[in-house]
Amino acid sequence: MVENKILILPVEIVQKIDNQRGDLNRAEFIDLMINNLLSEQEKSVNTEFVTRTEMLAFEIDMKQLLKSFLDFFMAYDVELGEKGQVMDLEKFETKIEGLKENLRNKGGKATIN
Repeated sequence: MVENKILILPVEIVQKIDNQRGDLNRAEFIDLMINNLLSEQEKSVNTEFVTRTEMLAFEIDMKQLLKSFLDFFMAYDVELGEKGQVMDLEKFETKIEGLKENLRNKGGKATIN
């Protein structure tokens, strides 16, 4: 024996159900919608997405990593320079601009913050 209960709904919701249910009765339609919603939620739980916060954190970490590489190579080049000589700032800027131009020509994006 099936146990029945009464569900009290606003008139607007009942009208939406009646407009969409076709040949199904209200109980069958509501059961179908609930099962459909639950199956969609199970599918979306298995899909992995990146949140905006995670993406921003990744971007900040990558910029810090790139900055640390730049700092290392600047310090290395300034210390040793060409043939042990101190490199002047203008020459270093020219090298950086050359790297930027090279990236732009290959369709990449070059920014240094």
